[in-house]
Amino acid sequence: MGRGRVQLKRIENKINRQVTFSKRRAGLVKKAHEISVLCEAEVALIVFSNRGKLFEYSTDSCMEKILERYERYSYAERQHGSNDTESQGNWTFDYAKLKAKIELLQRNHRHYLGQDLDSLNLKELQSLEQQLDIALKHVRSRKNQLMHESISELQKKLSGFGKDAGVGILLKIFLDPPQTEEQRLRRGKVDYDKIGALQY
Repeated sequence: MGRGRVQLKRIENKINRQVTFSKRRAGLVKKAHEISVLCEAEVALIVFSNRGKLFEYSTDSCMEKILERYERYSYAERQHGSNDTESQGNWTFDYAKLKAKIELLQRNHRHYLGQDLDSLNLKELQSLEQQLDIALKHVRSRKNQLMHESISELQKKLSGFGKDAGVGILLKIFLDPPQTEEQRLRRGKVDYDKIGALQY
């Protein structure tokens, strides 16, 4: 004899409800992944628990791109089907669109600061780590470029002061930096006095 259809209703036991939520959420993510692989579909899945905790899944395309595609499609459908309330509908859609983008940007910003990471799975954490590594490489590259430009500029200024004198001043500036504001001012005056004296 086959099993009867189970009536869907709210689970009263808090622990059972949480366990069921975790299992059903994992199954839902698994099914979303399967349809994306088997059918080459772009899938975006967003789930909020009853406590407001966010769980999400997206295919290789990032969540932002899929949401933007959905928004464009939804906007086109609304434009086609509601000519009478076009103005009001556009304002409502634009507000919702901007609000969603702001929330997404704020969430990404918190992730970049290392906050609210509990909702991210391993794949999302690895993607975040890769983005931060790339950003750090760009920052270091720009810093090194500015340092090289600064050193080249100093070398050009000191090129006419004599090789030994110029090298000595550069070594003193970079290897023995002043610690306080007063020392920096005094050091700057002394170094420029030396440079001025070497010119004559």
